[in-house]
Amino acid sequence: MRHECPAPTSTSPRRRPTPARNDNTEGAAVRLGVAVAYWPWFRLKEQIDIARLADELGFDSVWVAETWGQEAVSVLGHLTAVTERIRLGAAVLQIPARQPTAVAAAAATLNDLSAGRFMLGLGLSGPQVSEGWYGVPFTRPLARTREYLEVVRAALSGKPVDHQGEQWAIPAYGQGLGQGLPFKLLAPPADRRVPLYLGVSGARTVEQAGALADGWLPFLFSPDHAQELTAPLLRGIEKAGRDRSDVDVAPIVPMALADDVATARDQIRPFITFYLGGMGSQEKNFYVDLADRYGHGASARACQERFLAGDRRGAAAELSDDLIDLVSLPATDGTLPEGLARYEEAGADTVIAMPFGNRARLLRALAAHRRA
Repeated sequence: MRHECPAPTSTSPRRRPTPARNDNTEGAAVRLGVAVAYWPWFRLKEQIDIARLADELGFDSVWVAETWGQEAVSVLGHLTAVTERIRLGAAVLQIPARQPTAVAAAAATLNDLSAGRFMLGLGLSGPQVSEGWYGVPFTRPLARTREYLEVVRAALSGKPVDHQGEQWAIPAYGQGLGQGLPFKLLAPPADRRVPLYLGVSGARTVEQAGALADGWLPFLFSPDHAQELTAPLLRGIEKAGRDRSDVDVAPIVPMALADDVATARDQIRPFITFYLGGMGSQEKNFYVDLADRYGHGASARACQERFLAGDRRGAAAELSDDLIDLVSLPATDGTLPEGLARYEEAGADTVIAMPFGNRARLLRALAAHRRA
């Protein structure tokens, strides 16, 4: 059967926000978040409408991403004014897009506007986007991420930033006019520490997330492979002398709710096709590599080959139902609770739903399940 790969489809302001909560207490039930990705998969008005609905329904968090189609800071700034209690996360801001001090200033601003509800997710993107859109060589990802976090945390601490590393030199002593001096962030100290998340997938970068980050944002996470996927994270936590509860495991899960699973699958299919087919090259695509680790490399590579040849419909058709079920949650009203339970049993502290199809129906069903 051949499946269509249609263009993304589409679905306004309120009162001053009040502080929200995020108690990651041991034994607590999994939290629910919602991801609104980026345009064109979620149009800007729809991102706002989804965030407001999730806020009304009592979701824990809403997450905004960015690509060459949309940047996230401005959208998150708008959401601070039209939501009240839901936490606001960047998933993720692209490291090659901004100097770390610029990200720290944005984080401090968003945290103040939202009354302490902001969470900062960071990621390196991939070689194709980093080099093709931002013009930044994709080199030494571990060192770049570590130093970036160091600078962001130093700036948010309110102390003068003086970081002389291999990747960043701030101030740039001895360069230009030689006028650089350490500055400290002018923003008032945050009432709450801004949590820092990493969106990474490779074993070494995941281990680093366990050692350094407050949260991990895996994408195309398979509960069936949870032990393999989380092993590097646990190594990093142990090596750093931390506790597992110090790190929020928050997979971003494409989801759809329909009257039958096949329909729900096809509502998710175009997005997964885009990532396996077009987010990278034949030489390097982290998502194809991940599918290969899951034992579905043939389906992923066939999808990629057709996508790169310009055949998006054919690419979508190459994705097996088993692969889609492995990395997303297509569900009916009857199977949704079981699907969510798989992520909780796999060790997720927060499940971030990226809704497709009838998005409002899915969010309302998730909220009802959470209350049950």
